[in-house]
Amino acid sequence: MLDALYQMLDPVAFTVGPFSVRWYGIAYVLGFLGAGALMYLTARRWKLRFSEEALLTVALCVIVGVVLGGRLGYVLFYGNGYYFQHPLEILAFNQGGMSFHGGLLGALAGGIPAALITRIPYLTLADLASIGTPIGLFFGRCANFVNGELWGAVTDAPWGVVFGGAAGPLPRHPSQLYEALLEGLVLFVVLYLLSRKVPPRPRGTLFGLFLVLYGSFRFLVEFVRQPDAQLGYLWGGWLTMGQLLSVPLIVAGVVVLTYAWRKRLPEQGLVE
Repeated sequence: MLDALYQMLDPVAFTVGPFSVRWYGIAYVLGFLGAGALMYLTARRWKLRFSEEALLTVALCVIVGVVLGGRLGYVLFYGNGYYFQHPLEILAFNQGGMSFHGGLLGALAGGIPAALITRIPYLTLADLASIGTPIGLFFGRCANFVNGELWGAVTDAPWGVVFGGAAGPLPRHPSQLYEALLEGLVLFVVLYLLSRKVPPRPRGTLFGLFLVLYGSFRFLVEFVRQPDAQLGYLWGGWLTMGQLLSVPLIVAGVVVLTYAWRKRLPEQGLVE
């Protein structure tokens, strides 16, 4: 049973002296490494001149953007005013609290200096990053499950999981695993298969599709995911913050796809 299996999992992967390494931190490392490796290999398959130096530059800009954006996104979108009263806790990363939507905005912002420094078109970088991002999403959602956080609503389904603690004694939807499947595995398979085409599809196609599919998957899973306790449901008692933030992603994805297929610009690597 999933609940019995979960009860055996420890959020701490291992401890060395006074330092503890958590599965959530390992998920971030695996996500960045996997995404970076896939970006590099895909660029080579597309026959782009994407050097190791360019990859390191992009990785540094994006990692900084994801970490800062994820934290600030949580503070603004999910803090419910708490951090404005306790501003010093904004930088308390050890207390948890990261937002994917904020991390995405941070990554997109970090892509601007990365594109300028490497002289690689912004949408080409976005396409390459979109293929690898689901890897991080998969590991991250699995880590959420291990941590016993972001659980789903109460259910009588046979696969319901008892998380205990603040989640109570009733079985709940393992919404973290639903998201790992849809936002991670399914999204990765779709984008990876599309990226196999050589020459590649018009610049911006994979990025636009990523936004549409992620936004749609997240919107659907939120129907069975318990909203954050400090916010609850919005607008009539059914809409969640996650759904509210996902709608603009879907709209933006449609806009990017429309632009990509009207302009039909080729993917372009480092100009040497």
